[in-house]
Amino acid sequence: MFKRKMGKTGLYASAVSFGGIPIQRSDAENTRQVVDELLKCGVNYIDTARGYTVSEEFLGEALKGRRDKFILATKSMARGYEDMKKDIQISLDKLKTDYIDIYQIHNLPLGDFEAVFGENGAYKALLEAKEQGIIGHIGATAHSADALKKLTEEYSDKIETLMFPFNIIENQGEEILLDAKKRGIATIAMKPLAGGNIEDADLAIRYILSKECIDIVIPGMGSREEVREDTLLCSGNFEFSSQDEARADEIRKKLGTTFCRRCGYCAPCTVGINIPSSFLFDNYYNHYEGLSQWARGRYEAMDKHAGDCIECRECEARCPYNLPITDMLKKVSADFGM
Repeated sequence: MFKRKMGKTGLYASAVSFGGIPIQRSDAENTRQVVDELLKCGVNYIDTARGYTVSEEFLGEALKGRRDKFILATKSMARGYEDMKKDIQISLDKLKTDYIDIYQIHNLPLGDFEAVFGENGAYKALLEAKEQGIIGHIGATAHSADALKKLTEEYSDKIETLMFPFNIIENQGEEILLDAKKRGIATIAMKPLAGGNIEDADLAIRYILSKECIDIVIPGMGSREEVREDTLLCSGNFEFSSQDEARADEIRKKLGTTFCRRCGYCAPCTVGINIPSSFLFDNYYNHYEGLSQWARGRYEAMDKHAGDCIECRECEARCPYNLPITDMLKKVSADFGM
C-alpha cells in the first residue's frame, strides 16, 4: 500500500485508509476480521468516532495485541472543556489504548467556533491531552466550505489535520484544502462515494487521489471484501485520464447537487421517519432498472413514510449540507404514493 506523509504530524498513512462508520452495523467478530484484512492489505490508518455508536468498542477489541500497527484517529462532537475531557477518556477506554494518534473536533460548523476555541472550550481539553501525551495530534472535521476556510486561515497553528467531504461531485473545497496542505495541515477526504451515491469506487478513489489537495481518503469498510476491493484500487498510480473525466461528468449530470449523503445528522425525525433510507429507496426506485420493485417493497415495509412528514423542518436545521429535506420527502411521497 502506497503511503503519504500527513503534513506537519510527520505520520505516514496509507493513501486508502479505513473509515469506521460501517462498523457500527457490524459485530465484534466481523470487526476483528476487518482489522485482519487491513493488516494484510497494508492499511495503517483507522478513523472512527464517539458518535459511531459501538465502533470504538469493537475496534478496541479487534486491536488488542496490534495497536502499534495503526495510526488511530477518533473524534468527538463535544464543544465544551469538560465534555471533551470526558469523551477523550471514554475513547481511550473503548479503544483499549493509552494514547490516540489523532483526536478530532467532529463536524464543526461556523456557529460553534467560539464555544470550541473559547476559554473553556473543547480545544483546551485537547491541548491538555496532547501535552500529557494522551493524544498525539489535534484535528477537525467540517462539512461547509466556510468552516473549512476559517479553520485553514485562522486556526492553522492549532489544527494539524482536516477532514472534509471530497469526491467527484463535491469538490467545492479543493482550493481551500490545497491552501491547508501548503500550511502543513494534513487533508483527509471523507464521503469519497458521496454517501454511496457513486457506484464506481475505482473511478471515485482515483479521482480523489489524483488531486494535489488530498493526502488520504477514508472509504467506509464494513467487511473483509470491502477492504480488499477498496485497497486494490491503490497501487500508487493515481492517473485520471480524459476518458475518466468524461465518466465523472456523466455522474455529476446524473446526481446534480441535491442528494442525500446518508450521514444521519438529520436524525432523529420528529415522527420517526428514517430519512436517509427514504431517499435511498427512492433513488433505487427511480434510477436502477430491475431494483424498482425491491425498493418499493423495502420502502413500504418501513414503519413511517415520507408522507408522514409534519414539516417541522428540525431535520433541515441539523443537515450539514443544507438540503431542502421537507421538499425532498414530498417527492419521495409522490413517487411511492405514501
